[in-house]
Amino acid sequence: MSTTRTPRLLDEVRDVMRVHHYSIHTERAYCDWIRRYVRFHRMASREDLKDGEAKIQPFLTHLAVEGRVAPSTQNQAMNALVFLYKKVLKESLDGAIDAVRAPRKINIPVVMTREEISRIIPLLSGTPQLVVKLLYGSGLRIMEALRLRVQDIDFKMKSITVRSGKGAKDRVTTFPVSIGPLLQNHLARVKAIHDGDSARGFGDVYLPHALARKLPSASKEWRWQYVFPAGSLSTDPLSGVVRRHHIDPSVVNKAIKAAARQAGITKRITSHTFRHSFATHLLQRGTDIRTIQALLGHNDVSTTMVYTHVLQQGGHGVMSPMDDLDP
Repeated sequence: MSTTRTPRLLDEVRDVMRVHHYSIHTERAYCDWIRRYVRFHRMASREDLKDGEAKIQPFLTHLAVEGRVAPSTQNQAMNALVFLYKKVLKESLDGAIDAVRAPRKINIPVVMTREEISRIIPLLSGTPQLVVKLLYGSGLRIMEALRLRVQDIDFKMKSITVRSGKGAKDRVTTFPVSIGPLLQNHLARVKAIHDGDSARGFGDVYLPHALARKLPSASKEWRWQYVFPAGSLSTDPLSGVVRRHHIDPSVVNKAIKAAARQAGITKRITSHTFRHSFATHLLQRGTDIRTIQALLGHNDVSTTMVYTHVLQQGGHGVMSPMDDLDP
């Protein structure tokens, strides 16, 4: 009599995702969508998962019509279910999935003026302030900043190398020289923390799987350490190794929200607002749109062109007729 048990569906999903080296954030998101999909159809067994196209379609339509989710959210749900059927269940999805698509909106990015930037940054302190200076000074996304390694910052060449950014692409962007001394002092404190961890038998940092196999001793080297390490050691949920990860983005986001409120800025300010402001202010200074595209890591220049709309005064640069009236 066989004692082999079929693993639970989500456990199998996690195992397959880890074999393919998906990030922990993607793993959690995909598992959540699969869980919602199963609950939506009240599935009780794997047999209920059959005929995927016919079941995926009403679920995606439900998200668009009743859930009113954004197109990117609906696409993520679709990707999670395609992964489930093709990679985990080994079932093809040959039929068309003709779901109602979530309406796509054209969003103009929120941008702060230089005066607003100058007001909000002094209200931040410590690591959140330093991270925000990199978001605005280099045009980084929040996770790109938090995942920076010591070796990614070149003080002499005045550049920052972003590794495996959006779309798994590397790029080089500018480094704000004005924060050089502040960052050097910060790194000296981080080095002391790393030395202390190493003395206690730790000092290990996460490396991508291929790199960890190729350079097994690199995880303890100073140059591979995170620029913005967490305040305490933690257990890696994938490997079970105790190590020091980078700080959580919520630390920076909460500080930004509090500073914006204190500064009396009514715009909706997030970490991404500083990246938008970086691009817009470069345009105002006359920087070429293609250069900005490269610094931001956009695939298509049309994505970067959205910042030209921000520079137009009023609606398409048209002066309001109210301003022509006699006082």
